[in-house]
Amino acid sequence: MNKGAKIDRQREHQANERTFLAWLRTSLALIGFGFAIARFSLFLRQFQATVTQQEVSSPPFFNSETLGLSLVVFGIVVIALAAWRYNRVFWQIERGDYRPNRVLVWILTGVVMILGTLSIPLLLWRDRGNIAPTSTPKNSQL
Repeated sequence: MNKGAKIDRQREHQANERTFLAWLRTSLALIGFGFAIARFSLFLRQFQATVTQQEVSSPPFFNSETLGLSLVVFGIVVIALAAWRYNRVFWQIERGDYRPNRVLVWILTGVVMILGTLSIPLLLWRDRGNIAPTSTPKNSQL
């Protein structure tokens, strides 16, 4: 193996590592967003219960906590896929038969688009029926 081929192979491995790190950052962002969405939903429900002095109900399945949990689970799956892809590309580079595969990119794009689309109704949904004043004067004279 000549020096030029060795340098090219090193660059390919370094590019593979940078790609892995980009996938890792993406998965960490998904986990962080999922955690933030789930916890912020809990905060909003507690805040609304404190303000209205009433028990606040949320939809049984389609809520922010479920969306947040889905993002956390998907982020963990992305980490596993990133490690698998890194290892696969590593050995392809070593054998000299690297073949790009965009399937994982399309899967990641599709799932993030679906979860993002599911978050739109949660952002727009407001339970206006539970909003009541915290105290009402019983004998007010106007």
